[in-house]
Amino acid sequence: MPTLALTNFNIVVGLLGGWISLFGLVSYLLKESLYLSEALISLLAGLVFSPHATNFIRPLDYAGSEENLDAITLYFTRLVLGVQLVLAGVQLPSRYLRKEWKPLALLLGPVMTMMWLVTSLLVWGLVPKLPFLHALAIAACVTPTDPVLSNVIVKGRFADHNIPKDLQKIIIAESGANDGLGYPFLFFALYLIKYIGDGGVSESGGAGLAIGLWFGETWGYVVILSVVYGAVTGWIAKELLHFCEERKFVDRESFLVFALSLALFIVGTCGMIGSDDILACFIAGNVFTWDDWFRLETLDDSLQPTIDMLLNVVMFMWYGAVCPWHSFVANSVIPIYRLIALGILILLLRRLPIILAFRKVIPQIDGLQRAIFTGFFGPIGCSAIFYLYVTLEFITTLNPNHGDTPRPDVANLKEAVSVLVWFMVICSVVVHGLSIPLGKFGIYLPRTISRSLSSPGDAISSQLRGRVIPRTNSGGDTVANTPNESRSTSARPVFRIGGSVIPRHAATRSPTFRLSISSEVGDPRGNRELSPRPSEPDTKPFTNVNPSSYPGRTIRFPDEQPDSEASHQPEREVLSPSFE
Repeated sequence: MPTLALTNFNIVVGLLGGWISLFGLVSYLLKESLYLSEALISLLAGLVFSPHATNFIRPLDYAGSEENLDAITLYFTRLVLGVQLVLAGVQLPSRYLRKEWKPLALLLGPVMTMMWLVTSLLVWGLVPKLPFLHALAIAACVTPTDPVLSNVIVKGRFADHNIPKDLQKIIIAESGANDGLGYPFLFFALYLIKYIGDGGVSESGGAGLAIGLWFGETWGYVVILSVVYGAVTGWIAKELLHFCEERKFVDRESFLVFALSLALFIVGTCGMIGSDDILACFIAGNVFTWDDWFRLETLDDSLQPTIDMLLNVVMFMWYGAVCPWHSFVANSVIPIYRLIALGILILLLRRLPIILAFRKVIPQIDGLQRAIFTGFFGPIGCSAIFYLYVTLEFITTLNPNHGDTPRPDVANLKEAVSVLVWFMVICSVVVHGLSIPLGKFGIYLPRTISRSLSSPGDAISSQLRGRVIPRTNSGGDTVANTPNESRSTSARPVFRIGGSVIPRHAATRSPTFRLSISSEVGDPRGNRELSPRPSEPDTKPFTNVNPSSYPGRTIRFPDEQPDSEASHQPEREVLSPSFE
């Protein structure tokens, strides 16, 4: 007898598939027309389906306990970051890290250090009774810029039209590298909390042992080993793929998915040895395409962006479901009004003033406009959640005698880091996700209101003012228009076909054109170009024509005065090619 099986698996799979399908139906409208990020939309969807709303997605029921839920979120975040950072490394041009090591060193050194210290001072000043060491640990979680959210500003139609390519590349490189370099900032504070946080009562060794472990374990084993491991793994993977592809051992599907499988391999093996899998993935991705071969081979491939999109949608839906939304209001660490003020100040002061100060020594962000853009768009996302759960895992080791009662000095640290980091992630996703559409709305709204209040004739003349079609004589020189001609042509838009308007003297010499095949310049759809009919003896080569345009195309308008040479042409004739 058929019965309803409302199991967790069926509900989650049905919701996930339905949401991705609905999002896909309007994805172009949301992402390319409204400039809304998939992270923001998926986060809100996760909140709607979470136990805080409709209770369709119940993460705690799937995990069984808070500890298991934290572990699942940490592993899921590691997976998404690993894939994202390998793809980020693959996107960069050949030998990019070696060519641009100076600006990257500034961004990853003094700029990142100042971001950490500024955030620490803000947290320490606004959170009541919070030790400065705890503020350093919390600030370290939100210091790295997130590569997942950075894709919103370096990909898509907005980036293609508004962000220079060199700026896009430096943002990708910085967001990829500083994710892994968050470990030194975090463990500098955590080791000091462990060995001197309670006055050295629980742990012996003091600050000397803490600094020694920081240099030996964090820098030596975690950071340097991950760089070496990622570089070696990426180089071996590149050589193996080269070898097999030359001998036709690998099919196209396996070739395209190779970078993704490399990310999974590095995340798993680095996790086994306890090194920094996030940094290793980025280094491996960059070394993997060190000669630009794999990047160029997959330049037009859609598999990697598709996997990337699916992981982002699922990841932020999970964040919306597991985020402790209620703790923003009900917590024992910071009142809500201070929390909101802290979120605003961190987004404004964490990165922007520092980038403005360094803008003249970093070529890619030279200039005030670029500096403001780069300084504001330093998103906080998956990397902050990753370091949050690394911190929570470390705090559990600070219990005396491995009991259930934490040390008195870290009794509130777990709640403080959870509330503050989660709130900063939500603020960044919302603010950075809405900045571009709100900015576009703020630009176009006054123009629309102004045009609607003005008369139709004024609106048309204001749009077309100053667009004058130059006249040329028989020798090809530009001549001045008469007052009547200036008045008639200044209010007429110049229509461009093929990227350029052909001078009238060149077009009227050969009013009929034929379609011919060209092996040098042509239509990308058919490798064709329009050229003058060779039977016309008077035809001369076109001059002053953009090489990228199609010669022989022009539009004649009814109010144009014909040249003396072309006076035999009908006044209202519109020239068009005839296809033979």
